[in-house]
Amino acid sequence: MNENKVVVPLDVAPEMRETYLANYRKITQDTGRLMLFAGDQKAEHLNDDFYGARVAADDANPEHLFRIASQARIGVFASQLGLIARYGMDYPQVPYLVKMNSKTNLIKTAQRDPQSQQWQTMEQLARFRAGSGLQILGVGFTIYPGSEFESEAYGEVARLVFEAHQQGLVTVVWAYPRGKAVANELDPHLVAGVAGMAACLGTDFVKVNFPELKEGATAAVFKEAVLAAGRTKVICAGGKETSADEFLSLLHDQIHIGGAAGNATGRNIHMRPLDEAVRFCNAISAITLDDASVANALKVYGK
Repeated sequence: MNENKVVVPLDVAPEMRETYLANYRKITQDTGRLMLFAGDQKAEHLNDDFYGARVAADDANPEHLFRIASQARIGVFASQLGLIARYGMDYPQVPYLVKMNSKTNLIKTAQRDPQSQQWQTMEQLARFRAGSGLQILGVGFTIYPGSEFESEAYGEVARLVFEAHQQGLVTVVWAYPRGKAVANELDPHLVAGVAGMAACLGTDFVKVNFPELKEGATAAVFKEAVLAAGRTKVICAGGKETSADEFLSLLHDQIHIGGAAGNATGRNIHMRPLDEAVRFCNAISAITLDDASVANALKVYGK
């Protein structure tokens, strides 16, 4: 990818332009696409995806996430600052994205619309970056369009995106329509709407759940979201655990039919034993970053 293909937002401080370009190129491995390995679920899902009969024993230990991130081919590893601070000294080679807000899954929408506030300030993050020496390339934030608290979240994330760009960091917004006002959070038209909302917030990437495909529909319905987001690139959440064949086939369609610019995958990777998790992560990267076929990606996976 040459510089002309990277759109540098005007809110990037002029003196941080080269830093932003370097971070963007590293996070996308010069492909324009993003393979984000998501480790923020330690807070979001508590221990639901990390312990139990369907989960590899490796996953009970938080360090499993860092071992995968250090051995597999990824664009960036997303997790909370506290977890990165506890393990980052042993994994300085990992490219990090700090998830700046999170909530648990304990409070259901029927009880209260979702609200997730920022944990640290950008000034605190800047101090951590300077002191730790880690490769912190970006920040992430989750919004819930349709929640009664959405307006507060928009102000918070808009300021976060601006401040992150001022520091030359890449931004990813997780955008999930959710709340009592939302009838179907997987409606393709609604998914496109929240992708466009994320573009208004100025983020570089927006992560959305792939929409529900009604009978006869194909991944082409996702093109509405890609168009709505414009210069903000749209990536798809990995979703619930599924078979390798099904996951890789859907990912290929999301990118090559729907126009997605990558993926953000957590449980479908880290719920596997270390060796298998690394191989599966590499298979995902083969499709995302190398335009590999599903058959070739399965060869990388080795199962």
